[in-house]
Amino acid sequence: MKPSPEQLPGLFAGAFRKADTTPDAQFYVHPRFVNHIDDGAIAAVSAIYRTVLPADGDILDLMSSWVSHLPSEVSYRSVTGLGMNAEELAANPCLTAHVLQDLNANAQLPFADRSFDGAGICASVQYLERPVDVFREVHRVLRPGAPFVVSFSNRCFPTKAVAIWLALGGAEQQQLVGAYMKVAGFEKLGNRVTVPPYGDPLWAVIGYAPLNSPP
Repeated sequence: MKPSPEQLPGLFAGAFRKADTTPDAQFYVHPRFVNHIDDGAIAAVSAIYRTVLPADGDILDLMSSWVSHLPSEVSYRSVTGLGMNAEELAANPCLTAHVLQDLNANAQLPFADRSFDGAGICASVQYLERPVDVFREVHRVLRPGAPFVVSFSNRCFPTKAVAIWLALGGAEQQQLVGAYMKVAGFEKLGNRVTVPPYGDPLWAVIGYAPLNSPP
């Protein structure tokens, strides 16, 4: 699937291109058992998940790895991870099921409509070449009123991040993610920001599937 500037009208040509154009599956073929944000940012993500994602719900962890940053004291009915490396997904203790998929090659999620009570993407949205298509699919698989949390810091693999992401700063990136959500049909958009004096900052955008979404 090729990058498309029409994902968000008005952006510059090449907005969703990457410096490294080799297939992402090749880049992620080897597992990376490291955290991509520091402890403070992880705690901030977990705090958002604790207050936003419903306990006892079915949760979708998109672009997942060997950790999900879900609060350890909260029980969920199921946590399904979708990611790029089989070893990382198999090592994630939070997941009750996992799927290996490159969303840049195939943006269609392999789940039925209204399958999940909440979803999250952590520290990975910058790599999506067709973010609106992916967000529309998240909208499709969420139940009415379900939250979608997209969080990120200032870290990334720069050769694999899309050009528009690298051209912006944290607050502008937050606006960009909000635009993805709005075009994809999410409502009641809200922002969270954690900027500690030391360590990784964290930005998050939270949107909700409309209550009156058609079946």
